Order: sequence, then C-alpha cells, then structure tokens
Amino acid sequence: MKKTMIAMLLAGGQGSRLYALTQSVAKPSVPFGGKYRIIDFPLSNCENSGIDTVGVLTQYRPLQLNSYIGSGQPWDLDVNDGGVFILPPYQSAGEKGSWFTGTANAICQNLAFIEEYDPDHVVILSGDHIYKMDYADMLRDHVEHNAACTISVLTVTLEEATRFGMMNLGEGGYIKEFEEKPKHPKSTLASMGIYIFDWKKLRKYLLQDDADPNSKHDFGHNIIPAMIADGEKIWPYRFKGYWRDVGTIDSLWDANMDMLTPQLIDLYDPEWPISARSPICPPHQVGSHAEILHSIVTEGCEIDGIVDNSVLSPSVHIGVGANIKYSVLMPGVVVEAGASVEYAIIGENTIIRAGAKVGGSPAPGEGKKITTIGPDLEIPAGSTVKVGAMISSSEEV
Repeated sequence: MKKTMIAMLLAGGQGSRLYALTQSVAKPSVPFGGKYRIIDFPLSNCENSGIDTVGVLTQYRPLQLNSYIGSGQPWDLDVNDGGVFILPPYQSAGEKGSWFTGTANAICQNLAFIEEYDPDHVVILSGDHIYKMDYADMLRDHVEHNAACTISVLTVTLEEATRFGMMNLGEGGYIKEFEEKPKHPKSTLASMGIYIFDWKKLRKYLLQDDADPNSKHDFGHNIIPAMIADGEKIWPYRFKGYWRDVGTIDSLWDANMDMLTPQLIDLYDPEWPISARSPICPPHQVGSHAEILHSIVTEGCEIDGIVDNSVLSPSVHIGVGANIKYSVLMPGVVVEAGASVEYAIIGENTIIRAGAKVGGSPAPGEGKKITTIGPDLEIPAGSTVKVGAMISSSEEV
C-alpha cells in the first residue's frame, strides 16, 4: 500500500475561543456556511488534490465528528487501499496512555498508521481553516526545491503578524528562521499551519522530539526550529487564495459573511467542489410575508420573516414578523414571530421565542460585537440578550 503522500488532519481542538459553540463538539464539527461543517474544507481539498488516505486525529468531544465523517463517502474517501481513519489517543499494553500533548506528539503517537502506507511525503493539516488549496501543487513545489519541509505561507500585515508563526527567509529563498507569534515580527510571511514533510526526515525529528522531556512537542515551537538549526531545507509555498482561521467568534462570523461574496471564495466552482454530509430535508419554503436579501438559505428552511445578509443552515424556521440581519443561524434554529436577531451567531436547535431581541447593530464608531448563543438553548419570549453577550448554558439566559 505504498503511497506518494498521505494526509494527517489535526481535528482534536477544543476551540476554547468559540466556547459557547464548542461545549459539546470539537471545533471542526461546528456548522459553517449554511451547508457545511468546518472540517469539510480540508477533507474536500484532500479529495480534489487526489489524496485518498487521511488520518483524522481527534481528542476533544469526538463523537459528533466521528459520526459525521463516517466512512468518508461524501469526500470519496471510502476506498479499499486507503480511506479516512479516525485516530484518537490510545494506550498500549504496559504503557501510560495520555492525551495528545502537542501537534507533533499527535503525529508521533500515530507512527504505526503512517508506516503502514510507507509514504514518501506527509501533509499535516488543521481542521479549523476555511480555504481551497491544491496540495498536489504544493507537493510539486516541495519536490522541485528538494525540501525536507515545505510550509504554506501567506502575506499578512505587521499588525496581524503577532498572531502567527512568521517566516524569515535566507539564501535562495529558503526559510532561515521560524518565529512563533513574535512580539516584533521581522517579516510579513505567515505560516498557515499546513506542512509537507519528507516522511523519513519527519520521522527522525518526531522521535528526537518525543524523547525530549522539555519539549512542547509542537511543530512551530520545536520540530521546524530543530530542522532549521540542523540546516535542513525548509521552503515557503506562497498561497494567494482565500484562507481564514475560524478559531474566534469574530473570525467565524466574518468567514460566514464572506460566503455571501463568491468573489472571495467560490462555492459554485465545479472544478473544486466542497463536499459535505448533507441532511435529507425538503426544499426551503418562503411564505407570503417573507423577504430575503443577499443571504444563504439552505434546504428545509421555512421563512415567513425578513432575512437580510445572513446565513441560514438546514431546517431553520423564521416566524412572521421576525427580523434576521447579519447573522448566522445553525441547523434547527427557530426564531418565533416578532423576534429579532442582529449581528449574532445562534447555535444548533436553539429557540428564540416570540418578541425576543438578540444582539443589535453596532453603534457608530464602534466595531462589531457579535452576540453568541450556544446550542440547544431557549431565549424566553420578550427578553433581550445584550449586544456582544455569549450565552452557553440555560443558567445564563
């Protein structure tokens, strides 16, 4: 079962900055863009790039994610000589089992899985990014430059650079320094957290790192700096398309709003489809009192109110006179008659009772403040949820 390249997809994140939305699910499971979940994007990129073997490393609240991925059929990953595999932390006989203690440790715990396919190269992916990328193009760049590791990079502003791993280049355009979230960045070339490694080289560094009790067992902090220190060739692959890390409420809301503009990321491109495990629902229905402006409305929705610049997931119900503006409603949300939802993200199966007011438009001169309601909650009739609030349990309502 020799493979040219397999993918290892890190999907175990708790997503603490999405707290209200990730109390019971892992971040890659969070619904996105009306029809999708976040993990659909890296899985679809693998499918479209010709990668047929993907290990999905789970840890935090994996049940829904495991069920969603299933056999991998929506992404054509249900193949006999590869496929998609859920890889949780495990304990061997006579060993002390542990959670993954870092991104590198997560891969190191799964050496046996990788070696089963004897790949020439391994691409390491994150489960919480929204983007379309051909990993085959990145691999060609990696091979052409005889690199031990290739890091996908994009250009950011100096103000943004403090949030990323930053690349400083040396002779021949190779990476000479990797700084993790520097206070005083020296360049504007940021890591996207997507790596292609020569497998034999990576295996060596993973085992060295695993034996170091002082290591954070992290690619950015440990593995890549160690490779640079040893003089390995580390090449930057310059990505110029749409990419967004959706690890915060604001970035998740922004990315959903971006879905309303196909010029940013085209979901209708037949050459690069984003696949998903979609629920079986009837067509959406628009009532005589409804008005829909510049919005995404998916299957199973029943609309009798106003929907303006918003993203509605499957089976959302909007009552007569309800007003939805600049908001993201996840599957099964109900907004009853006369209620309003503005600049908000509403978690799955939450009910906004009649006349309630959730969030509001930003005041002049203020930045947006996104109100967030977690899943499976009920906002009482006539109540008000203040702008920017984050509600994760019934006790907070």
